[in-house]
Amino acid sequence: MVCPYSPQENNAVPYPSAPWTLRGHALQTLHLVDSASVRSLLPSGLEVLEPWPGKAVASVYLSAYQAGSVLEYNELIVATLIRQAGNIGGWVTHIYVDHPDSVAGGREIWGLPKELAEFTWEAGQTQQVTVRQGDRLLCSLRYEPPFSLWRQPFSATSFSLLDSALLSFGAHLDTRLGVVKGHLEVPANSPLAQIYFGQPWLTVSHAEMELRVDAPQKRVANFTK
Repeated sequence: MVCPYSPQENNAVPYPSAPWTLRGHALQTLHLVDSASVRSLLPSGLEVLEPWPGKAVASVYLSAYQAGSVLEYNELIVATLIRQAGNIGGWVTHIYVDHPDSVAGGREIWGLPKELAEFTWEAGQTQQVTVRQGDRLLCSLRYEPPFSLWRQPFSATSFSLLDSALLSFGAHLDTRLGVVKGHLEVPANSPLAQIYFGQPWLTVSHAEMELRVDAPQKRVANFTK
């Protein structure tokens, strides 16, 4: 049975309660990567989803949440597709934001391993978003203005682990979708280099987007790591 999950209540918490509604824009790359490189980042009870033998699907998501959001911040998410007890969803292997309240809420509500980082968005004919922790470059994505924009809704499920509980939560996105040409750089000393991405086979943009991240539900009370 899947039951609603409520983190320990604390009237002094600095972050909004779930669900979170976030508005802004984002870029997302999709990659086929070696399954072994993501399997080592998962709890042992989860199965890598392999569309081809030895290959997993990984994504790099870079977003700016702006006016109208419950919090205004930038975010970098690396995720892969997994299977748990016959259910398919995403698993976040790395996640960075530039707002301490987002770090606290992500960790305490959803069990996501958020860390602080710095984000720089550069405009121009060729645009770029760069994410750093101090002097260390985590990743950068160069991209050109999008084309073939249309409005599209999406929904997906993600899994996470908080203490010993396996959680699941829904994410619902309404976005003006575009296709862009993107070039991803992940230095060898970046934590993201645990996954060898290579270049994306698809890069999409999300403009005028609204994202709702639901409160988590408990799937397994005592999940084996």
